[in-house]
Amino acid sequence: MDERDERKGTRERVPLPVQIQQMTVPERIRLAMFGGKEARTLLMQDSNRVVQLAVLDNPKVTPSEVASYANSRSVTEEVLRKIAANREWIKLYPIRLALVKNPKTPVGIAVKLVNTLLPQDLKILSKSKAVSSVVVQAAKRKLSQKQG
Repeated sequence: MDERDERKGTRERVPLPVQIQQMTVPERIRLAMFGGKEARTLLMQDSNRVVQLAVLDNPKVTPSEVASYANSRSVTEEVLRKIAANREWIKLYPIRLALVKNPKTPVGIAVKLVNTLLPQDLKILSKSKAVSSVVVQAAKRKLSQKQG
């Protein structure tokens, strides 16, 4: 048995969260850009905004993942801005709705997106305590326009 076989046998598989904790920032950025779904999900919770932004540059990132990031209260405002700036993602209703409902989304972006929401979502939004009062007012205004 040569040296490599011995290493394989004694070396246990280290869980991904532990591996990520032991990585340097450049290593985490690289994993964010090229890693699988589990890695992307874990790295989106990273305290470093550059790592979070790198996850969005991963070509394998799916619209449903982006919608969950847009829903997340743990992502930075910059991540929400980057999602809102992507034309392909912003075409998708669940992503727009998630951005409007997220209190961390910049008010200017949220108010613009209010105009694209369906009446049933505007009703919920107009009563929401979780979002900015400016967004609530925009939702109420849009609802009254549709009824009038």
